[in-house]
Amino acid sequence: MAGEVQFKGKGQALRLGVQQELGGGPLSIFGAAAQKHDLSIREVMVGVLAKLAEQFPDLEFRHRISLSKREMNEKLQGFDPRLGQALFVESASIRPDGGITEVLDRHDRWRIILVGESKHQGNDVEKIRAGVLQGKNKDQDFMAAGNAIERMHKNVLEIRNYMLDERHFPYVVFLQGSNFATESFDVERPDGRVVRVVHNSGMLNRIDRVTASSLGRDINRNYCENIFVKAGDVEHMVQVASLFCKADPWKAGEMGEVMIDVAQTSLRVIADDLVVIGG
Repeated sequence: MAGEVQFKGKGQALRLGVQQELGGGPLSIFGAAAQKHDLSIREVMVGVLAKLAEQFPDLEFRHRISLSKREMNEKLQGFDPRLGQALFVESASIRPDGGITEVLDRHDRWRIILVGESKHQGNDVEKIRAGVLQGKNKDQDFMAAGNAIERMHKNVLEIRNYMLDERHFPYVVFLQGSNFATESFDVERPDGRVVRVVHNSGMLNRIDRVTASSLGRDINRNYCENIFVKAGDVEHMVQVASLFCKADPWKAGEMGEVMIDVAQTSLRVIADDLVVIGG
């Protein structure tokens, strides 16, 4: 989805608006395009939005690409006047890769039901298959993993702040690349030499760097519905990002199915604040 296009509406009208703007491509994510790796998460997210409009024709949805820091601070101030006070850049905002999908409840409040991000880190498999050596002296099969992926934590924390009053947290992150391998495997170079990618190598794996956003819960699961945890005498409502990791690129259909599941979980959790959900 390019530019600043925003989508809003319900049922068939919303589906037609999405189809007209995007040529219908992302609407086929569960069909012919399901196996594609080259659809962006924003395209998949818009396809999911169209699916939701079809499944729940009586609900009004919208999709936006950013959330301003000012709006987040205003929400925090509504919880407690001590919160949401610091703002130095008036235009500050977050822009998750897949954007933010919301539903209008019966109190005329827009409620977040899905936030999606997709990150790639670690090109070792591609380099090995191409016969390209890495490192300062170009004599290594692997490049030590970087830390760029940790930037996702900021967006997760900002949405968590914004959703302090919710019992769901629909933040999904798709992580791919050799730094997110969940099992070891072999890769063959053009000269026939086989290189072993070891998934629990401290030099390569960065899954442990991102699970702070999920409080160390297992990966590749939907954690949209919040849980309550008692730590000593204090009970906490825990909001956990759903982290999906693998070395190979995520297919459009795989991302779409996960995001539909998370959005449906959101709708179930807040069902009492919605019109009767059909479909």
